[in-house]
Amino acid sequence: MKRRHEEEFMAFAAARTAPLFRSACVLTSGDAHLAEDLVQDTLGRMYANWRKIAQVDDPAAYTHTVLVRTYLSYRRRRSNSEQPTETLPDSGAAAPEHDATLRVTLLDALGRLSARDRAVLLLRYWEDRSVEQTAAILQVRPGAVRNQSMRALARIRDLLGHDLSELVSP
Repeated sequence: MKRRHEEEFMAFAAARTAPLFRSACVLTSGDAHLAEDLVQDTLGRMYANWRKIAQVDDPAAYTHTVLVRTYLSYRRRRSNSEQPTETLPDSGAAAPEHDATLRVTLLDALGRLSARDRAVLLLRYWEDRSVEQTAAILQVRPGAVRNQSMRALARIRDLLGHDLSELVSP
């Protein structure tokens, strides 16, 4: 029985690692090392409770909830003194110059937002979650999610100014 649960978890983890890593990269403003740590911590928590989690309606959505909460918990720790570097690691894929510049510009702007604002934007616009789902994950009211989304988007617009239109290819 234990072996079957381990095999189920290993298959689940293999399928969900890449999407979790992409979401973690957005949350961490491109800090791949921290994103890897968050994914590893999330999967460790999932493994510890896999028998219960495997019975949840949507374990993948639950995993993303755990990832966001792990990230917010990490950001709240006072011992958190690490800072992301100014340069991003190579992605391994050859992308046009403007795409790389756009990505760096967006990640830099996201890095200037608070952890909570980044989490709201990730859930609402990267993962395409509803206001209600986002509110449930963050344990706030839907109105708070709407207000925070609006403020975070306004802050992003202020940070990016008119530079973004120059970076988007026609």
